[in-house]
Amino acid sequence: MTNLTLYILNSNLLSTIGKYLLLILPIALPIILLIAIWVVRFRWLTMKFVDAQKTCLLEIRLPKEITKSPLAMEIFFTHLAQSGAGNYGEAFIDGKTRAWFSCEIVSTGGQVRFFVWCSNATKFRNLVEAQLYAQYPNLEIFEADDYTKDFYFDTEKYPLFGLQYTLVQPDPYPIKTYIDYGLDQDQKDEYKIDPITSVIEFLGSLKKGENAWIQILLQKHEKEGVFHGKLGEPKDLKKEVEDEIKKIKKSTVPEGDEKTTLKFPNPTKGQQAVIAALERSATKTPYDCMIRSIYITENGAFVPANIGGLVGCFKQYGSKDLNGFKPGLLSDADDAKKDWGRIFSLYQKKLDNDVLDVKKSLLYAYKLRSFFQYPYKNYKDNKPFVLTTEELATIFHFPSGMVSQTPTLKRVPSKKSEAPSNLPI
Repeated sequence: MTNLTLYILNSNLLSTIGKYLLLILPIALPIILLIAIWVVRFRWLTMKFVDAQKTCLLEIRLPKEITKSPLAMEIFFTHLAQSGAGNYGEAFIDGKTRAWFSCEIVSTGGQVRFFVWCSNATKFRNLVEAQLYAQYPNLEIFEADDYTKDFYFDTEKYPLFGLQYTLVQPDPYPIKTYIDYGLDQDQKDEYKIDPITSVIEFLGSLKKGENAWIQILLQKHEKEGVFHGKLGEPKDLKKEVEDEIKKIKKSTVPEGDEKTTLKFPNPTKGQQAVIAALERSATKTPYDCMIRSIYITENGAFVPANIGGLVGCFKQYGSKDLNGFKPGLLSDADDAKKDWGRIFSLYQKKLDNDVLDVKKSLLYAYKLRSFFQYPYKNYKDNKPFVLTTEELATIFHFPSGMVSQTPTLKRVPSKKSEAPSNLPI
């Protein structure tokens, strides 16, 4: 083998580049193989650890009166920032990973309910319940059966549409939050504008046989490195925010002769508002997030018009100067592909199979609450985006009964109060 290699190197059979590649191949091949083994083993350990955890789904029944602003929910989200492996043994032997949670708003035939799912019930169920009761003492929380268990992939029996959202702008730019809507101010209920009410009204408008599920997956944002199975430069949201602010300020410096023009930033009022929003966002706890929605019905109950309602559920959180949500992955082919499918029958067949595959994967990814870990990690190259506690509290909080009067939103029928202290025993 050695003689053959020397013969090839000394002959004119290979170019200079080929000879160098042949020389480094015996060194590079084992290194590549070791890296591949390390990645596969790390994924297997992580999946094994995740599969061993006991999960739980908590249903939250709302009281008729909620007087607190979404700031109460922001405090709740702050407590969900849970780290993963603390040492190399936990990371590379146990496969320990960060816990993640799923906040869900669900409509079953128009009946709207709120849920919180925990990836590790043993550790975090008490935390979730305690923090929710701390902010909303009149809530009712109980463990519920998974509302997705009765559905399986069968497009004839259960036609469905699914999507995953992504952000319009880069992560540092925040969406329009409850503070921008003035919900942090003391206002009378009749003057409050709560953006979540449009979501609840849409979900409440569904008819018997229709189901719409909205899933907000969140996991503590960290600068990921070898502990998380990643190599290379870790992502740092705070640095990205600082870089964006520098870009805006640099763009406001007047052009002209350096000797005659003062080189001080001169931002407009709109740019000042963007900088202020970025600076405020940088002070909040960040989370890696994914928002996923499913519209699934019984046979004969599917209403195509409701797809637009589901896609547009988060439009009110968008801002022209800041950020917003848009569909990142749809369980439907775009118009250009459909046009090509009309021309080429073989392409249409492939297109139909691809659509079915995406629908099936989105349904089972939803049921597993899987996105940060395998088997549906970063499905179809949809990377997690970053939202702060303020943004999360905007898209998932409990509206007051006066602001949201959707009759199908499940609430506690009566107000709870302490028993009198002088009752006879």
